[in-house]
Amino acid sequence: MNRDHGAFQADGRSNWERMIAGDWYIGDDPKMSEVSRRAQRLLKLHEAAFPEDPDIAHYLLEQVLGSVGQRVTIRPPFRVDYGINIHIGEGVWANYGLTALDVAEIRIGNDVLIGPNCQLLTPIHPLEHGPRCEGWESAEPITIEDNVWLASGVTVCQGVTIGH
Repeated sequence: MNRDHGAFQADGRSNWERMIAGDWYIGDDPKMSEVSRRAQRLLKLHEAAFPEDPDIAHYLLEQVLGSVGQRVTIRPPFRVDYGINIHIGEGVWANYGLTALDVAEIRIGNDVLIGPNCQLLTPIHPLEHGPRCEGWESAEPITIEDNVWLASGVTVCQGVTIGH
């Protein structure tokens, strides 16, 4: 299949490099699979540790996420694409079923409450049929500032900032 299409044509960088730079990419880079699999393994351990040992559960979050503050609770299941693009402040509490697709950066401020089954979704797919069928995608960051409450089932889409 031809993976080069008009404005989405590859430029010599790996798809991982294109993704990290915030450009259009195809999700077939071995580095993407490696980082994603590592995050899934660690979050499985987080889920097992959560009810028994909150300190180990927090340590595992520190291993998955780009940064995580103190007094952070994320009740499993917690799902991410990579984890490394997620930065969480102090005193954050997330209920069951948080999905954070972190193709682009997700920043969560201090003292944020996240209800059950919320989604933070940074990916974007092309509107044009050709590039979308070829697997091109991109992402825009999400920022949730301090003292925000996302009620149950909230979906935050790419490029959104929710202010203090």
